[in-house]
Amino acid sequence: MNNVITTTHDVHPLLLNRWSPRSFRDTPVGTATLDRLFEAARLAPSCFNEQPWHFIVATRANASLYEKILHCFTEDNQAWAQTAPVLMIAVTKLYFQHNGAPNVFAWHDMGLAVANLTFQAVFEGLQVCEAAGIDHEKVYDDLAIPEGYQPCVGIALGYAGNGDNLSPVLQQKHNRERTRKPLSSFVHYGEPELQMGLNEQQKQVYEMLKGKFEFGDLRPVFALVRAR
Repeated sequence: MNNVITTTHDVHPLLLNRWSPRSFRDTPVGTATLDRLFEAARLAPSCFNEQPWHFIVATRANASLYEKILHCFTEDNQAWAQTAPVLMIAVTKLYFQHNGAPNVFAWHDMGLAVANLTFQAVFEGLQVCEAAGIDHEKVYDDLAIPEGYQPCVGIALGYAGNGDNLSPVLQQKHNRERTRKPLSSFVHYGEPELQMGLNEQQKQVYEMLKGKFEFGDLRPVFALVRAR
């Protein structure tokens, strides 16, 4: 199964071949392969070389932890994540070790580490599908995450499947065309003319939310989403 996107300029094949499957084969991923993926993550750049990323990882061989991580995904994401032979929760440290100051770049640096892991995975013939939809409170409680650390994203990893193990709705997501905005929409050679671009209802949501959570703590946002 391959889902290659069309580009207007030549880029590396690893970028072309990366996609987010909703179906995985049950083929196990070996420890040596996983080690190479995390070595790639380790090489990511980070502010003050803090390297704030942490990955809580379970293969099917560790059934107890696998189930625990799976149930940290929201219910709709569990429906496809359960097909993956490897599940992870990415957690980032929110402070600098050398002085205790908040690290406002922690999310950015975690993203770089996950990107490195992802492209090493593609090189290995694997694919990664990330899930923003995780239950943060459950991650904190079930995986014993302490103060100063923030769950970022759930990650499903494995060899992409053909979608036969999915519901029809998820098969559509699995097989949908990859699309991206044109370069002209986000590349600015000169002073950008950026506009907020929200309607009145969206502006109300923005104003309501922007003062209700601190950096690194998305729980109030997800609580509001679940309540709506």
